[in-house]
Amino acid sequence: MIKLIAIDIDDTLLNSQNKITIQTKEALQKALQMGIKVVLCSGRPLAGVSPYLKELGISGDEQYVITYNGALVETVSGNIISKNVLDNDSYRKIASYATVNHMPYYVLDDDSNVYTSDHEVNRFAVIQAWENSAGVLIRTPDELDDDFEITKAAIVGEKEQLDQFEQPVKDQFSKDYYVVRAGGNFLEIMHQDVNKGSGLKKLAQALKISPDEIMAFGDEQNDIPMFKFAGTAVAMGNGSDLAKSYADYVTDTNDNDGIAKILAKKVF
Repeated sequence: MIKLIAIDIDDTLLNSQNKITIQTKEALQKALQMGIKVVLCSGRPLAGVSPYLKELGISGDEQYVITYNGALVETVSGNIISKNVLDNDSYRKIASYATVNHMPYYVLDDDSNVYTSDHEVNRFAVIQAWENSAGVLIRTPDELDDDFEITKAAIVGEKEQLDQFEQPVKDQFSKDYYVVRAGGNFLEIMHQDVNKGSGLKKLAQALKISPDEIMAFGDEQNDIPMFKFAGTAVAMGNGSDLAKSYADYVTDTNDNDGIAKILAKKVF
């Protein structure tokens, strides 16, 4: 029996208009009424997730959210279950590498704030800030406190740019950090113990829920660790071929109520 549903947000929960369809909303609210935990599991920070939690009616200390690709696991009301961040030295290494190699980047702290030292701010940094209801703070590492920590860094740009950046960044950082392509425009760098699967595992352990009681939905590479942990992994029809290769089921697309359709077949 499914006791927890873990759901990626972008291109999974949200359709191509960045909306939750009526059918998807009704299906997830039905799951909540049945006592199933519905956990949004995203690369976004909490501020970027909160509007959708509110829309779905997910609130309080008995509901949970996984943010920053698993760096932070907490109750919806803000009580932290686990937290893995990057220290100041790591932040400086990443910022220096991006700057020297002319790679647009930003970093996030654990309060959903967006920072970059780029004076020509990349549009994807602006999008991230807009999703967080925040601005972009232009700061060099030396302009911030010596104990300034980050939850993640992101190298950003057009898909063609990141196709060229991806392997050099992985060669530089994969030994010591978790590096993952989170969609066409984001290449993210996090603590080596962080991914959606490890975050979901920590939450499951806290709730005493076994993997075979978990259904996970996603569409991209950063969802694969979650697919590996969950007993039932569902890739969206619009997802990448790589994500689909790790899924137990491929449902319809995010524009065609893929979440609602598989829940009707396998859960309700």
